[in-house]
Amino acid sequence: MADTEWEEAEHGRWIIICSDAVGETAEAVVSAALRQFEARPARIKRFSHIAGGREIREAVREAAERRTFVAYTFAQPELTEMMIGEAAAHGVSAVDIMGPVISAISGTFHNPPLARSGLEGRLNEAYFRRVEAMEFAVKYDDGRDSRGIGLAEIVLIGVSRTSKTPLSIYLAHKGYKVANYPLTPEVQAPPELFQIPSRRIFGLTMELESILKIRTERLRSLGLHADADYAAAHRVVEEFTYAEELMRRIGCKVIDVSDKSIEETAGLIIDFIR
Repeated sequence: MADTEWEEAEHGRWIIICSDAVGETAEAVVSAALRQFEARPARIKRFSHIAGGREIREAVREAAERRTFVAYTFAQPELTEMMIGEAAAHGVSAVDIMGPVISAISGTFHNPPLARSGLEGRLNEAYFRRVEAMEFAVKYDDGRDSRGIGLAEIVLIGVSRTSKTPLSIYLAHKGYKVANYPLTPEVQAPPELFQIPSRRIFGLTMELESILKIRTERLRSLGLHADADYAAAHRVVEEFTYAEELMRRIGCKVIDVSDKSIEETAGLIIDFIR
């Protein structure tokens, strides 16, 4: 990034996040929205666990100084009212991330919201579940211990370089226990793959041209010759033929990850298991 871009990010391109909890939801929404624009730098500052007007005034004053807006998530209606009033007084735009959706749910299903900030107990439970899932994903990554297949909520199988590991880590961050196993014709598939429900197993595949390119770049990054069998078309076809037959025998769902981001593939898997 050029020095002028960093300078602009430092002095002019900030977004303020306010929450009476951690602020992860608002930051996730803002970050997703930023990806719809050209890749110019913008820095996010969180004001978390806001309990009253003092913190709101501080956040709004900083937003006014930086000539930016505030994105907020408040469970307590009085904090929302304070934010609206303070933002109007300083000429700052304030965006309620959760409010409209909560209102729509309440109005549609005739249920009042709980209005509990962050639902701390559930947040803590979710946090520890994510930590446990991350440890699980690392322990049972790349077929290190096939016993993890029987313990996992999600099992990913596929030939080398079909994004099994990064997808495992992403799903673990969502709280799912994931094991992944590499398929190769020379190694017999572990019996655990045939002992668990096929709906928990997902086969990852990819277009030939895409995986050849990825494997060639992988060899180069390791300082190896790009013409090794690992990146040879005949070898990849052999591996894919074996993997496709195995996936057919298992009866698992197969996903082509060629043009999909990790988030897209994870979304498909989560939707399926739900």
